[in-house]
Amino acid sequence: MPRPAPTVPSFYSPHPASGLGLPAPAVPSRKRRVFFRLLRWGFIASAWLTLAAAAMVLWYARDLPRPETALDAVRRPSLTLQDRSGHIVATFGDLVGEPLRLKEFSPVLPMAVVAVEDRRFWHHGGLDPIGLLRAAWVNITSGRVVQGGSTLTQQVAKTLFLTNARTTKRKVQELLLTLWLERHFSKAEILEIYLNRVYLGSGAWGMDAAAKTYFGVSVRRVTLAQAAVLAGLPRAPSRFNPRANPDAALARAKDVLAAMVTAGAIGAEEAQQAAAQIVFPPSPAAPGWFADWVAEQSGAVLAPDADAVLRTTLDNRDQAVAENRMAALLNGPGAAAQVSEGAIVILDAATGAVRAMVGGRNFGASPFNRAVLARRQPGSAFKPFVWLTALEAGMTPDDTVLDGPIRIGPWSPADSNHRYLGKITLEVALAQSVNTAAVRILLHSGGARAVAATAARLGIADRLPMDASLALGTGEVGLLELTAAYAPFFNGGYRVVPYGLDRMPHRPEPVIDPAVARMMARMLGAVVSDGTGRAAAVPGRVVAGKTGTTQNSKDAWFIGAVNGTLIGIWLGNDDNQPMKGVMGGGLPAHLFHDIAMSVE
Repeated sequence: MPRPAPTVPSFYSPHPASGLGLPAPAVPSRKRRVFFRLLRWGFIASAWLTLAAAAMVLWYARDLPRPETALDAVRRPSLTLQDRSGHIVATFGDLVGEPLRLKEFSPVLPMAVVAVEDRRFWHHGGLDPIGLLRAAWVNITSGRVVQGGSTLTQQVAKTLFLTNARTTKRKVQELLLTLWLERHFSKAEILEIYLNRVYLGSGAWGMDAAAKTYFGVSVRRVTLAQAAVLAGLPRAPSRFNPRANPDAALARAKDVLAAMVTAGAIGAEEAQQAAAQIVFPPSPAAPGWFADWVAEQSGAVLAPDADAVLRTTLDNRDQAVAENRMAALLNGPGAAAQVSEGAIVILDAATGAVRAMVGGRNFGASPFNRAVLARRQPGSAFKPFVWLTALEAGMTPDDTVLDGPIRIGPWSPADSNHRYLGKITLEVALAQSVNTAAVRILLHSGGARAVAATAARLGIADRLPMDASLALGTGEVGLLELTAAYAPFFNGGYRVVPYGLDRMPHRPEPVIDPAVARMMARMLGAVVSDGTGRAAAVPGRVVAGKTGTTQNSKDAWFIGAVNGTLIGIWLGNDDNQPMKGVMGGGLPAHLFHDIAMSVE
């Protein structure tokens, strides 16, 4: 009979491998299994994240600028224009000051920059989380942006290599370039790069250019007060620009001084004294219309991709006189007469050198140059070319012409007063600006084609009408070219080409017989002494010129000369609306007088 199987106590579980009947080893707990599983997956995840980060860095670095070449980044060449005395009147392009080593800067400037932009600059490795948190706290508690979180190294990376685009790509590239800069340059060198390359408004790149632009001094010699202003500019060059907003520049400079006190660079009393010393020199006159006109001419004399300083023919005193007199007229009697715009040119009759140019009421509001670009009918200011054609055809100022009714087809020109003087001399006819006489003189002297040829010979380049109405100035011309075309009447018969750069004068060309030029000067003198231009007379000076008024007073002119200086004036409205009774012998002649009283 089979033997029955032995019974096994419930507390005993044989080990399958040993068969020895010993207790089995304990099974791992659930928590331990979860821990090891998380550890394994964490390792795998970190490996993938590392690979992903590396891939992202490679992706953003694929078109990273080459740092070693960006230190010599291309910039726009600068053009600096000086008046005829050598004072700077305008700048174009990028102004870059003298590149200096850190030890050459005024010591207070680096201290001011570090205090306000990156207090821990000398201690961090290019990135500063502590500074970022501190700046955020200061800005929150101040209720406005007082400090920035970017380090100076980051700002150098952005200034030299990148744009201001607020993108993830730009930020990642900025961090990469920041690390590159910290590895390849010392802290002093990074700060030196910053001071020489940062943009500070008004086209000035670098602290030296800004010091010269805003204070007229080298950055080697800036005071604590000036250093505070300069150090405050990088945050917002346009908003804190001393020329554009001196109040904002002053407030920002005080923030810089406060930051220097907090950083321990200066004492509170020293900061107060410096704040009281902040003074902004008056901005130099900025003759925008003249500067733009000259800048367009400068291409012929500039070397490619090179900075240039050019002397111009501008007389700053004459420019200021012209601008002030124009403003006074437009804001006073001009406003009452519904005159909204005007233009003035002052030039040397012997050479064509332009000494002043006003192209409108306000350059900031309207940079359109009405002295050069606008084309308007000159009215009777064109008549001297008709009279000149007659003299060259054999007539004299004492010859007579009939002032009486005349009809050419359906057209019957007349004067505004509709009165006729009968037979009068050419001199009287010009002095009184007689329309019927002008038409008769034109017809007697070869017609419109001959007069147009005379005007072209003296410098009128615009296309003119080929009919008898040309005698009354129905062709459109520019103020500058019309004024320059009067020069032969007062310089012995030489045509001049108006110019604004010292190195670009055109040799005057003889175009009128000197005897004929003297006769023209005599008749134009009679316009002022006995005719329509009496308001232009200046006691003790020889003044000659011609008035001009177009139909319905849409345009009013006076072109004249005093002591060898030509002054051309136009008044009107851009929309061609009539003025209220304004004639060339009125406001334009008065404005000529006011300017002529001041020019030398």
